[in-house]
Amino acid sequence: MSENKYENLKDVSDVVISTRIRFARNLREYPFPCRLNDEGRRKVASIVKEAVLDGHSAISGRFRYIQMSELTQEEAVSLVERHLVSPEFISNRQGRGLLLLDDESVSIMINEEDHVRIQVISAGMKLDEAYDLADKIDTLLDEQLNFAFDDTLGYLTQCPTNIGTGMRASLMLHLPALLQSGAMGRIAASLSKLGLVIRGQYGEGTDSRGAIYQLSNQVTLGISEQEAVKNLRDIAHQLIVQERNARESIAENITIQDKVYRSYGVLQYAKLISNDECMEHLSNLRFGIEAGYFKDIEFSTVNRLMMEIQPATLMKNIGKKLSPAERDRIRAELVKTALSQKTVPANRRLE
Repeated sequence: MSENKYENLKDVSDVVISTRIRFARNLREYPFPCRLNDEGRRKVASIVKEAVLDGHSAISGRFRYIQMSELTQEEAVSLVERHLVSPEFISNRQGRGLLLLDDESVSIMINEEDHVRIQVISAGMKLDEAYDLADKIDTLLDEQLNFAFDDTLGYLTQCPTNIGTGMRASLMLHLPALLQSGAMGRIAASLSKLGLVIRGQYGEGTDSRGAIYQLSNQVTLGISEQEAVKNLRDIAHQLIVQERNARESIAENITIQDKVYRSYGVLQYAKLISNDECMEHLSNLRFGIEAGYFKDIEFSTVNRLMMEIQPATLMKNIGKKLSPAERDRIRAELVKTALSQKTVPANRRLE
C-alpha cells in the first residue's frame, strides 16, 4: 500500500461504508407514542403524512407513503436489512407509517419511539451532505408540525438519552484488521469516554457480522449538532488510521492471504451458501480489495451484495417466499454472477 493511499483521509471508502444522520422529533400536542392509543397513532400518522406529501418543497413529490401494517413480514424485515428502518419499528407495525424517498436515501419513520424519525443515508463518508439534507427536511416539517421544544433542554424525546439535539450521526465501518488484532473491546471502552458508541451493524443490541460496525454519537444534550458531527468525524479518522495501520501489518501474512483467497474461491464456486457464511467471505473479500489482493472489484459491489444476500431482501427481490435451501442456492448464484464480471486477482509478492 502506498504512503499516499495510507495518509489519504479524503477517500476513506476502504473503511467507511455509509453515513447516516437521524433526527428524533415529537409533536407538542400529542403524548409520546408509548402513551398513544390506536386513534392517536392514526392521527399523528395522518398529520405527518400530509405535512410531507402536501408540502410545497420540490422533494415532497418524491416521497411515497407505506402503511407498515400492510407489508408482509419479508417486506418489513427487508427494510431493516437495508437500514431504512430500525428493528424496533417493525416489532409492532400497527399505527406506524413510513415515508420513503424514491432513491431510498431518506426515510421518515412515524410512531417509532418518537412521533417522527427523519433519517438520511449516504454511501461513503458524507457527514456534511447528509446533515444538510436532514436539516432541510427537519426545517420544512418544523414549519408545519410544531415540534416539542424546550428553551433549556432542546428537543423533547421519549428516551432521555436523545433530549437536546435529538440527533444521532453514525458511520458504518468495516474494521476486519482491528477485529483480527483483538482491539475492538479496548476501542469500544475508549469511545464511551469520548461520548461515542460502537455497535453491530443494526444498532443497539445487535452483533457485528462481517466485521461491520456502527459508530455513532452518544451525547445529544449540551452539544450542538455541528459539534457532534465534527466529533464523530475526528474520531472516525482516528479509527480509519488505526484500521489501515493494523491492515498494513497483516496484509503480507501468508495465512491471511490464504484466508482471503479461500473466501474468494468459495464465493466464486459455491453452489450453496448461508447468509452468515456469505457475510464472512464477503468481509474477507473486502479486506482483500482494501489490501490490494484484487483489482477491478469495486467496494460498492461488495457493499451492495452484503445487503442483497440478506434473507428477507433476497425473497423480496425474487418476489416469493423461499426455503432456506432455496435461499442458499440463489444467494450463491447472485454472488457468483456479481463477482465473475470483472474480478481479477492482483499480482502480489508473497513472502
